[in-house]
Amino acid sequence: MTTTPLTSPEPTATARLRTLVGEVRAAAARGLPPGPTARLVAERLAPHLGASDLLTDAQCEGDPARYRQHVLHAEPDGSFSLVALVWLPGQATPVHDHVAWCVTGVHRGEEHERRFRLVPDGAAARLVATEDVVNARGTVAALAPPGDIHLVRNGGTETAVSLHVYGADITRLSTSIRRVYRLPVDA
Repeated sequence: MTTTPLTSPEPTATARLRTLVGEVRAAAARGLPPGPTARLVAERLAPHLGASDLLTDAQCEGDPARYRQHVLHAEPDGSFSLVALVWLPGQATPVHDHVAWCVTGVHRGEEHERRFRLVPDGAAARLVATEDVVNARGTVAALAPPGDIHLVRNGGTETAVSLHVYGADITRLSTSIRRVYRLPVDA
């Protein structure tokens, strides 16, 4: 799996996006542990999802080869970044977890997500699928490592757009993914 490379934040920010960034900044600045921070950020993200004035048309453009990442904001102190992911039908991530807390919200379309649990298996490990969910427009999820292992795909027939807020500057790290799992999976 390859994704489009991360680039510097895109220069165009709508007024609503600037408001969202300010709300995320205030939540992240509270200095809470990852789980509560992710839940606070999820509460801030939810009211903006689906709003026609949140993203520009360019920030909703996909890539026929792979899902596309549009970096919308990276906080200068590295405390968080905001990315729009655009998924054409059939595009998916590998099974992965994250480098930091993560909040996802579906802005347009729907995303299909399979969540996993890592279990020991003798001298190795395997993944057990724990839940399959369809995240419709407006759905928000707050994730915090460890245990945030999932696969996301566009299982629908229309383009899907989701916003992802990460508790790190992923432009500096070049990815939000901590580990890609290529272990046996119990469905």
